[in-house]
Amino acid sequence: MRYLRAICVVLMGMFFVGYTQAATDAREQIDRLSDEAALLAQRQQSTGIALADEIWNLAELGYLEFQSSAALQNYLRDNDFKVDSDVGGIPTAFVASYRSNGANAADPVIAILAEFDALPGLNQAATPFRSVSQEGGSGHACGHHLFGAASSTAAVAVSQWLLANNVQATIKLVGTPAEEGGSGKVYLARAGVFDGVDVVLHWHPGDGNSASPSSTTSNKSGRFTFTGRAAHAASAPDRGRSALDGVEAMNYMVNLMREHVPQTARMHYVITDGGDAPNIVPETAQVYYYVRHPERDQVVELFDRVVRAAEAAAMGTDTQVDVEVMHGNYPVLPNHTLARLVNDNLVAMGGISYTPEEQAFAETIRSTLISPRRELGSEQHVAPYQPRQSMGSTDVGDVSWLVPTVGFSTATWVPGTPAHSWQAVAAGGMSIGHKGMGLASRLLAKSAAQLILQPEVMAEAKAELRRAQGPDFVYAALLGDREPPLNYRK
Repeated sequence: MRYLRAICVVLMGMFFVGYTQAATDAREQIDRLSDEAALLAQRQQSTGIALADEIWNLAELGYLEFQSSAALQNYLRDNDFKVDSDVGGIPTAFVASYRSNGANAADPVIAILAEFDALPGLNQAATPFRSVSQEGGSGHACGHHLFGAASSTAAVAVSQWLLANNVQATIKLVGTPAEEGGSGKVYLARAGVFDGVDVVLHWHPGDGNSASPSSTTSNKSGRFTFTGRAAHAASAPDRGRSALDGVEAMNYMVNLMREHVPQTARMHYVITDGGDAPNIVPETAQVYYYVRHPERDQVVELFDRVVRAAEAAAMGTDTQVDVEVMHGNYPVLPNHTLARLVNDNLVAMGGISYTPEEQAFAETIRSTLISPRRELGSEQHVAPYQPRQSMGSTDVGDVSWLVPTVGFSTATWVPGTPAHSWQAVAAGGMSIGHKGMGLASRLLAKSAAQLILQPEVMAEAKAELRRAQGPDFVYAALLGDREPPLNYRK
């Protein structure tokens, strides 16, 4: 009996060693194959730079990105993608698909998101000092020109990889307009654009390299338009009712609310119309509000309180108020299964090195920043894996509640550079931005290839999403059934 037991132990050990070796060999094979996708993305780098620079120069605002969208669509068509334009009722939105020969509905479908809208009033030349090329013009202060170009070159690289290796799958590049306050992806999600997709990949420019899972705040915004009665402000003020009084009363009450909201809530506003002249009692006035919180139910509750403040302000000033919900985003739902895979790939690829010229550019930019958070070296390393909570918002959130979604950031800006700044525009228009974009493209391509080769990872990511959603989850867009606000930037 003792002899038989010893034999069993030896056989089990041999089986375990053989199984472990086979698993190691399989992982190495997957790594080698996915490296080919990254190499194909690297070969698209010069094309990606040209695309990014074209979109950087165009700097088109949300839902008005006609030339930027067309540039990406033309590139994808030229690389054998089937392009569907004007999706979800948005003229600048599109879905470009490549299905490998023999692929069917049972084969993997990977989607990569691509943004391309700019921000108003942040025009800047690619110089390390404040230099406006077009007074009052827009600029890519959030790096969406790099986002769109890197995602598109990664999608083309994956399509080439599928063909070269005879792998059956579908790769989709989803062109998503108006992330900056327009909630473009929410309308696409509501229209079913992501139905049938197994995994969604995205990335974002930043001041460092990180693939740690992170969430964002949920966000709901609205325009509050007050209407009163015009009159001469000096000779007949009693006959007027000031719409601006309504706006100011509302703002006062909302500012009192700040003492009585959760610590993680954010409320901010701008007065978009305050009247025409001091000697005219304003007949119309408008204020534009954003309300944020990490939990979507809290955002709904807080926004309703803001609405009640507006209604009270109208009552107290004898005016009327109209509320137009402009956009609403869910918080991003992290997927740790996918985040670990992408993080491992990013660590293996490493960070970014600067040339002496780029270092000098960065040093000059750094001198213009207020309290830069990190030391500036000649390399941008990969940040440690650590779940995070961002106070910003993105319409990627809605997508992440419908499909397993993973994102990351790469260093396209100088360390310490805030998004929505002229310093971000400057770095994004030169080689510092291009290097971060190249890393993003390679990482997207490699990660997509690995997921296609590992259906069991996608299955676990889907199971994780179902657990996070909960058994009673039903998707309902926070912006309701309104149509896309295509003129919100005009």
